[in-house]
Amino acid sequence: MRSLITLLLLLSNTLNADNTFNISGKITSNNESLPYVNVYLKGTSKGAVSREDGGFVIDKVAEGNYTLIVSFTGFKTVQKPITIKGNNVTININLEEVELLDEIVVTGTLKPVSRLESPVPVEVYAPTFLKKNPAPNIFESLQAVNGVRPQINCSVCNTGDIHINGLEGPYTLVLIDGMPIVSGLSTVYGLSGIPSSLIEQVEIVKGPASSLYGSEAVGGLINVITKLPENAPLVFAESFITDWEELNVDLGFKANVGKKASVLIGANYFNYSNPIDNNNDNFTDVTLQDRISVFQKWDFKRQNNRAFSLAGRFFYEDRWGGEMQWTPEYRQSNDVYGESIYTKRYELIGKYQLPIQEKMMFQFSYSDHDQNSAYGNTLYLAQQRIGFGQLTWDITNNHHDWLLGVSARYNYYNDNTPVTEQEDEIVIPSLFIQDEIKLNEKHKILLGARYDYDKRHVNIFTPRLAYKFKPTEHDIFRINAGTGFRVVNLFTEEHAALNGARDVIIEEELKPERSYNVNLNYLKKFYTKSGKIIGLDASAWYTTFTNAILPDYDTNPNQVIYDNLKGSASSLGFSVNMDAIISSNFKGLVGFTIQEVTQTENGIKQQQILTEKYSGTWSVSYKNFNHNILIDYTGNLYGPMRLPLLGELDPRLPESPVWSIQNIQVTFDGLKNFEFYGGVKNLLNWTPNKGNPFLISRANDPFDKEVVFDANGNATATANNPYALTFDAGYIYAPNQGRRLFFGLRYLLK
Repeated sequence: MRSLITLLLLLSNTLNADNTFNISGKITSNNESLPYVNVYLKGTSKGAVSREDGGFVIDKVAEGNYTLIVSFTGFKTVQKPITIKGNNVTININLEEVELLDEIVVTGTLKPVSRLESPVPVEVYAPTFLKKNPAPNIFESLQAVNGVRPQINCSVCNTGDIHINGLEGPYTLVLIDGMPIVSGLSTVYGLSGIPSSLIEQVEIVKGPASSLYGSEAVGGLINVITKLPENAPLVFAESFITDWEELNVDLGFKANVGKKASVLIGANYFNYSNPIDNNNDNFTDVTLQDRISVFQKWDFKRQNNRAFSLAGRFFYEDRWGGEMQWTPEYRQSNDVYGESIYTKRYELIGKYQLPIQEKMMFQFSYSDHDQNSAYGNTLYLAQQRIGFGQLTWDITNNHHDWLLGVSARYNYYNDNTPVTEQEDEIVIPSLFIQDEIKLNEKHKILLGARYDYDKRHVNIFTPRLAYKFKPTEHDIFRINAGTGFRVVNLFTEEHAALNGARDVIIEEELKPERSYNVNLNYLKKFYTKSGKIIGLDASAWYTTFTNAILPDYDTNPNQVIYDNLKGSASSLGFSVNMDAIISSNFKGLVGFTIQEVTQTENGIKQQQILTEKYSGTWSVSYKNFNHNILIDYTGNLYGPMRLPLLGELDPRLPESPVWSIQNIQVTFDGLKNFEFYGGVKNLLNWTPNKGNPFLISRANDPFDKEVVFDANGNATATANNPYALTFDAGYIYAPNQGRRLFFGLRYLLK
C-alpha cells in the first residue's frame, strides 16, 4: 500500500512538473445543467465554455490567487475568488436567472416600478446599448431606437429635433431625471454634452403622456436618467476620434464629501474643426463645432433613506456651417454666407423627499438658455427660461396605489424676430391624480387625469386610462388610451425663415392642439430548450388630432404658414421589437415600424412632410470571451418620405428613396479597467445628395442677389435661375456625413 501511495505521488508530481493545475466544475441553474456558459479567470487569457452537461475545465493554471468569472447573458454574473496551491480545484456554480425586460422604470407612472408590472409600456435603453455605436451626443445615439428618428432640419447648421412614431419634434417632450428642462429651441442642444458614463438608462414612452407631464408630451417622451453618485464609477475617461478629425472626450469622477454627501462630476468636450465639402456645393457638409459641458450631481444621505439630490450643468457651444471660405469676420455680413450659433445654457435639477411619515416628494428644475445666432446677414437673438416645480404624494391603500400631484411651470421667452412682438412670460399651474388598481395577480387598471390652467386658453383637461392583463408569467397585454395637448410654441429657430428663403406667417390666433390616442401593446418572453431567450414587444396605435398646428410649406414657397388645420390629422401604425439571446456569444435586437401619418384639409389627404412610411433598426453583437473581443453591427433603414420643395420647377426629388445607415465596431476589453474600440460609421457611405442635383438650392447665390421676383414676391424663372428658386437649406432628411473610421479608448475604475 505504501508503495502504491508513493507511486501516485510521483505520478502527480510528474503531471504537475510545470506547476500548473486544472480548475473544473459544473454550471447549473435551478438544478439543471447550463451549457455554453463562459467561465474565465479575470485578467488572464484562461477560460472555457461549459459543455452540454454543464461541465467545464480550465487547464494549465499556475499557482496563485484568481477571480473566477461565470458569465451567461440572461443570468446574473458570478465572481468567485479561488486560490490554487499545489492541487487541482473543483467548484460548482449555480446561476440565478435575470428577468429579461424587467428593468425598473419611472417614466410611465412617475413611480419606480418593474417594467413588467407597469401598466404603461416603457422602452428602456442602457448605456451598453448606446456604446454599440458611440456618438458625441444622445441626439445621434437615438437613431438606433425603433420608431425614433433624429431629424436634421437644416443642412447648414445641422440642428434638429426628435420624431417619435412619425410625429414632428414639438410633439416630443425630453426630460432629464424626470424634469422637463429640454424643450423649445433647446432640444438639440440639451441632448448634447451628457457623458454616456453618467447615464443610468434612457426611458421612452410612445404616445400621449400629457396627463402626467402636460404640454408637449403629445407624441411621446424621452427621459434621460443620470446615475446616482453611489452607482457611478470612481473614475471614468473616454475619448474617440474619427478620420474626419472629430474629437470627443468624456472625463469624470465621484467622491465622498464628509459622511453624508457624495458628488459626481463629469465633463464632455467635442471639437470638429475640419471643413469638408464632398458634394462640391461650396458649403460645409457638416457643421463645425466646439462644445464643452460640465455636469455635477450631489446626493445626500438622510434619515430613513429619504431622497435628496441636486444636479447642475453648464453648456457652451460655438458651431458654424456655410460657405467654405467663411471665417468669423464674415458673421452677419452679406459677402460670404455662414450660419454661426453661440449657445450658452445653465440647468439645475433637484429632488427632495419631505421629512414626514407620508411619502411626499418635491422636484424642481430650472434652465436658462441664451442664443446668439447669425444666419447670413440675419441676426437671431433669443433667451428662454423654464422653471418647473412639482409636489407628489404617493399613497398605497389596499389594492389602490394613488399618486396625487400639484405642479407649476414657468416659461419665459424673448427674441428679436417679428414673430415675437413682446416677451412671452407665463406660469401654468396644474393638478393631477392617478390611481393604479390591482384587481388581482392578472389584472391591473390605471386611471389618471390632469388639469392645467393657461390664461391664454383657460382650462385644459387630459384624462388617461390603462389596463394590464397578465394571463401567464411570460405574457402581458396592455391597452392605453388618453388625450394630449400642445399649447402653441413657435419658440424655436425656424431655419427656413431665418436663412432668408421663407417668411413665417401666423394666419390666426392659434388654439391648443388636442390629440386622442389608443395604444395596444403585447410583451412576450420565450425560453427554448437550447437556452435561447427571446423577448417580443409589439405595439399598434392610432392617434387623431384636432386643431392640429402644422407648418404649411406648400401653399406659398416663400412662406411657412402656421394655422389650426381645417380638417384632420392622424397617425396610425404598428411596431415590433425582438430582443434575442441566441447563446452566450450572440445577442440581437431587431425592430420595425410601419406607419401612416397624414393630414386632410379641403378634402385632400396627403402624407405629412418628412415622415417615413416605414423604418427598421437592428443590432447584432458577438462576444469572443477567449480573446476578449466584442463585435457590434448596428443599422437602420427608412422608407420614403415627402420632402419640402420650393415650387413646381424644383428639380430635387419630391420623395426620398429608401436609405440606410449601418455601422460596425470592434471592442477589446482584455486589459483591466481599459477598453479599446474602433470601427466604421456609415458603411454604405449614404448621404442625401445621392440622386439629387443639389441639396442646397441657389448655393451659388445665398443672398438671392441675382433672383428676380414678381409683384407677389415669388421668384421667377430666368436664364440664371431656370428653376425659379431662392436660397434654401431646409431640404434635408438624412445626415450629410459619409463613411468614416473611428477609434476610441475607455478607462473605468469602479
